Amino acid sequence: MQNKEQHIIKGCIKGDKKSQYALYEMFRRDVMGICMRYSRDRSEAEDMMQEGFIKVYSDLYQYRPIGPLGGWIRRVVVNSCLRYIRKRKRLVFNEFSGMQTELMPTNEDVVSDLGAQDLMKLVQQLPDGYRLVFNLYVVEGYSHQEIAEQLGISVNTSKSQLSRAKANLRKTIEKILI
Repeated sequence: MQNKEQHIIKGCIKGDKKSQYALYEMFRRDVMGICMRYSRDRSEAEDMMQEGFIKVYSDLYQYRPIGPLGGWIRRVVVNSCLRYIRKRKRLVFNEFSGMQTELMPTNEDVVSDLGAQDLMKLVQQLPDGYRLVFNLYVVEGYSHQEIAEQLGISVNTSKSQLSRAKANLRKTIEKILI
């Protein structure tokens, strides 16, 4: 870890506002990107970002420089976004009904025709349950087991939510491009 980063971390732990602002400036774009993926719109993402940074500042004493600081912050912010959504009781999952759900293949050509901003807007329009599982699995790299534990759902529900999210995105993208 760089000496500057260590200095900023120590200052944040002591409650130094300049250090907190320096940490904010270092990671605000990354954190906002994470929050945009979990939110419905920019205003909600800003609220999530604020709560995320508050959690980062309050938990920074727990950070151990084994891995990169950015990775640790990412994990804290993702968990903060999940708490934000849970707190507002917006999570609705269509529980797995027992039938086998296969993950639908993606058409890479369709997705490659869209820009990152366009794709993010489409992901934001997904129902909360779909969006959460999609982000946790596709973007964050969580396993279905980890998602199930995080969200209090079954592994099969996680798989079906991902499949439905992909199908929903595919249908929407095809409508746009046709």
